[in-house]
Amino acid sequence: MAVVYQRPHSLIDVPTHYCPGCTHGIIHKLVAQAMDDLGVEGKAVGVAPVGCSVMAYDYFNCDMLEAAHGRAPAVATGLKRSLPDNLIFTYQGDGDLAAIGTAETVHAATRGENITIIFVNNAIYGMTGGQMAPTTLPGQVTQTTPYGRDVHTAGFPIRVCEMLSTLSGVAYAERVAVDTVPNIRKAQAAIKKAFTCQLEKKGFSIVEILSTCPTNWGLAPKDALQWLRDNMMPYYPLGVYMDRTEKGVRPE
Repeated sequence: MAVVYQRPHSLIDVPTHYCPGCTHGIIHKLVAQAMDDLGVEGKAVGVAPVGCSVMAYDYFNCDMLEAAHGRAPAVATGLKRSLPDNLIFTYQGDGDLAAIGTAETVHAATRGENITIIFVNNAIYGMTGGQMAPTTLPGQVTQTTPYGRDVHTAGFPIRVCEMLSTLSGVAYAERVAVDTVPNIRKAQAAIKKAFTCQLEKKGFSIVEILSTCPTNWGLAPKDALQWLRDNMMPYYPLGVYMDRTEKGVRPE
């Protein structure tokens, strides 16, 4: 019998701890599939910090390191400099990457560290109960913004890809989503391209993935996908924000 679909070898065959409807599971599959396609499972090292991804070491069939909250890019930098021929990636949420980890993210990017960041943006602190995150939308209700995020007191959400695309060390930055099959396929291609960018030693790469958090949004999984389309996508437009991969070299 022909095999039409199977679990990627780089993804361990175990149940995950994610809530029903959470799209982390889809993203895990895409990362694992990219490793399979590129044949790098044996030389890949993932870095997972505190957040929804804290237990990623139980799911990816490659070497994994745990990092302190927000420090994954710093840990990945050390790994890549000591293991330059390995594929080094971080798997981070928005609270981790764009709050406590902002400095590590920005400076790894501006140095052009040859690492890849998988950035999961669900506009909320998912693991710790649903507080406002740096990516929480204006007016969005969270545990710490019961009347909606007020930009006059809490400021505006951070658009990570737009910010990082201004830095010369960034070779590739793209924002994707996993709400539909066509978008999942685009996300798969983006992750594979980011990994290829690193393997070809072209510099820092990041794939931002718009994701749902049905539990903390207080929505059914199907409704959460529609909320993402109606609210997140207009504020965080999908697309490529930087692509220097065709030029072959980083700017001086």
